[in-house]
Amino acid sequence: MNARLFLMIFAMLWVPVVLPSPGPDTHPNVILFLVDDMGWSDLGVYGSDIYETPNIDEFASKGVRFTSAYAAGHVCSPTRASLMTGKYPARLQLTDWLPGRASRDTDAVITAPKAAALALSERTIAEAFKAHGYRTGIFGKWHLGDGEYGPTNQGFDVHVPQWNGCCPRGGYHPPYSMSGLTIEGREDEYLTDRLTDFAVEFIREESGKPYFLYLSHFSVHDPIQGREDLVAKYKEKLSGKAAQSEPAFILEGNPDDPEPLTTGQLDALLQTHDGHFGLPNRTVKIKQTQDNVEFAAMVESVDESLGRILGAVKANGGADDTIIVFYSDNGGMSAANGGGWGKMKAKAKAKNFSLDAAYATSNLPLRAGKGWLFEGGIRVPLIVHWPKAGAEGVISDSPVTSTDFYPTLLEMAGLPTAPEQHVDGVSFTDALRSKPLEPRSLFWHFPHYSNHGQQSPAGAIRSGAYKLLEYFENGTTQLFNLNDDPGEQVDLVDLEPERAAGLLAELHAWRASVGAAMPTRRNMESD
Repeated sequence: MNARLFLMIFAMLWVPVVLPSPGPDTHPNVILFLVDDMGWSDLGVYGSDIYETPNIDEFASKGVRFTSAYAAGHVCSPTRASLMTGKYPARLQLTDWLPGRASRDTDAVITAPKAAALALSERTIAEAFKAHGYRTGIFGKWHLGDGEYGPTNQGFDVHVPQWNGCCPRGGYHPPYSMSGLTIEGREDEYLTDRLTDFAVEFIREESGKPYFLYLSHFSVHDPIQGREDLVAKYKEKLSGKAAQSEPAFILEGNPDDPEPLTTGQLDALLQTHDGHFGLPNRTVKIKQTQDNVEFAAMVESVDESLGRILGAVKANGGADDTIIVFYSDNGGMSAANGGGWGKMKAKAKAKNFSLDAAYATSNLPLRAGKGWLFEGGIRVPLIVHWPKAGAEGVISDSPVTSTDFYPTLLEMAGLPTAPEQHVDGVSFTDALRSKPLEPRSLFWHFPHYSNHGQQSPAGAIRSGAYKLLEYFENGTTQLFNLNDDPGEQVDLVDLEPERAAGLLAELHAWRASVGAAMPTRRNMESD
């Protein structure tokens, strides 16, 4: 057979096999279940012996629970922006909650400029899923801009309620002051339950498409208002609990003061100041107990919400085809919200005033809480369930952060990643398969003052076991070994100066690489 005849016969016999390209219905559903202000210690599976979270604890046994998961910010909007974009807040210049604490003449520095909303030029993770045939919905808190910067212009098909502020307008008890929460023929319910109703209906919708569901609860953010039946439950539960011997509060000072107070001085000052407002030397009281019955009720309502979501997924036949992520946007509120001190001080004169309205929880064994770059402000619970592909009942100590969700969720869903968008995010799918992650450093940048503490604006880096903090008023640095000292009580900056210098240089280089905006000193401003 000559070569020409062979090629003719081969051409007639060869029929190309065309495999169908994966349509949108071949990809798994994705649920991002985000809690606001839930601390690292606020769940039973993370060590709380007060708050009851059976659904979350059981969920953790089915997936991977991270013990070194972080939020990119110690307040909400920066973390939420990093979730949506895969970029550090500093790169976005969305470094504070919106609109943020107003500047004061007494501030030592003028805080850095910041974005007023998440830029529409960013391609959010919702837009990425939508482009691949997903229907998308957000139920709850957005807090990344209002009007044209709302979620329906950022990749979401459905948004409930039509409110983009930091906290639930009108509170958690009906009637609400947020539109879109009414369900015809139904009485209003506790807000966490009502948002779950909408999310469950979204799951049940038959469209032939997979979905990306962002259930972004307002809870457990203040106002601290639990559902009445659960509040009664915790009042009874705690009524017979013996009082602890440790103090209910400690004082936290500002390490960046010219002469920062020692632990002994803070303890002595605590004995002479039994109030909670306008404490001297920029000190702030930090709650040391988990005994707030209103907050406990809020935590259990969140647990019930996850239970209902899991039940809806199972009833809809999607239990083996739905990725679920449980996460918090920053640490727990262990200090009072300083932005509301004026109102709180007025309320304190009322006979029925309770500190439960001001202090939510304790983050022990971690230090401080929301508003600080200490671990209590940025280390958060993270549990991921990846059916069929991920490990079950595994605990991972791999450090991950909120920038990483974008590439991770796309990879888990079998979709192409977008490295030109999520430039700071690194997929942690290996950790979900019980494999080690490549070592890297994590960074934080908060060039502002917070409502929740009297800390100087600051930045931080974690590299391996070590974490360095740098404050922007006086350039003070602190160094901690988190493996040996997760409560950040032993400052190693003078004991390991070379390590501290190396981490500081790396932090400065990172700030330059992302174009981080810095505060300016007032005397420089007047020159």
